[in-house]
Amino acid sequence: MREAVTTARRVVVKIGSSSLTTATGVLANERVDALVDTLGRLAADGREVVLVSSGAIAAGLTPLGLTRRPRDLATQQAAASVGQGLLIGRYAASFARHRLTVGQVLLTVDDVTRRAHYRNAYRTLRKLLDLRAVPIVNENDTVATEEIRFGDNDRLAALVAALVHADLLVLLSDVDALWTGDPARPQSTRISEVRDEKDLAGVTIGGAGRSGVGTGGMVTKVEAARIATGFGIPVVLTAADLAAQALAGEPVGTLFHPQRRRPTARLFWLAHATSPRGRLHLDPGAVAAVVGRRKSLLPAGITAVDGTFTAGDPVDLVDVGGAPVARGLVNYDAVELPGLLGRSTSELAAALGPAYEREVVHRDDLVLL
Repeated sequence: MREAVTTARRVVVKIGSSSLTTATGVLANERVDALVDTLGRLAADGREVVLVSSGAIAAGLTPLGLTRRPRDLATQQAAASVGQGLLIGRYAASFARHRLTVGQVLLTVDDVTRRAHYRNAYRTLRKLLDLRAVPIVNENDTVATEEIRFGDNDRLAALVAALVHADLLVLLSDVDALWTGDPARPQSTRISEVRDEKDLAGVTIGGAGRSGVGTGGMVTKVEAARIATGFGIPVVLTAADLAAQALAGEPVGTLFHPQRRRPTARLFWLAHATSPRGRLHLDPGAVAAVVGRRKSLLPAGITAVDGTFTAGDPVDLVDVGGAPVARGLVNYDAVELPGLLGRSTSELAAALGPAYEREVVHRDDLVLL
């Protein structure tokens, strides 16, 4: 039995679209019920469960008369608008059989990278768990744009696991484990455990599955496992129909062992969940201060600004060679910064007022890359 699984008290489970729906976009009720029965038993055992569920766009296809997953963002958002209600309604009815209440939590990247929004997302999930409800998390596909998307729910699940300080992440799909190659080929073998990157050497990782209703694939699951294990969370990757065995600690699927101690959760999100809206070029002294001494970034150490961004957006801090050394939330708009570069905060405060005696990026909003 896997001790990392059996001793986990707070568990995040991610289920993919292909495991919940048919290829035509109809929710498979028996699959939903089977998953809920497994999670219901965990909750009855006193364990906390967070479910990250794909399937909103897929569930909305048939009601809208669509035969395949749309490629354009507007139609995806429309399908998600219809499908999300169907999905959460089905979960609510199924969990009610176990006398469990569900809470819907729809997230965008913006919700969990800006400090106030991040705290709010954490408080909501924490309170749902305290009230013995099951949070059901999905990306807010109805409003998310390309610039603020997580990209796939495997990545979202890993980041949610970090957000709630989970003890275990379980990734469920239509593949029973990580294999060295295509599972249909006789020369491929199942990988039961991954302890470090050396165990992934020579592994051929495929893309999205054949169902046509999801966006992920094995590559996104391995990347999600890297993210979660980097936060100190063990990960089990297996098929949805093996969920009960996996969560009972049986040696099914692939177990990814955690790699190091947990960093600060919000900065972990900043490093892995955001895309930079611009770049701040630092002189050598500023690089040494930010990277070596973990100081805030001041205007005096910036030599140039790239990109279009507003205060609160994520930006990369780059060295003299253009290599990113850190990412942080900037306190100024891009149009404000050029006139401040190379000047001390005291000089700026004297010339422009006390509002300008502040860091460009505060060290509490900065993560080294």
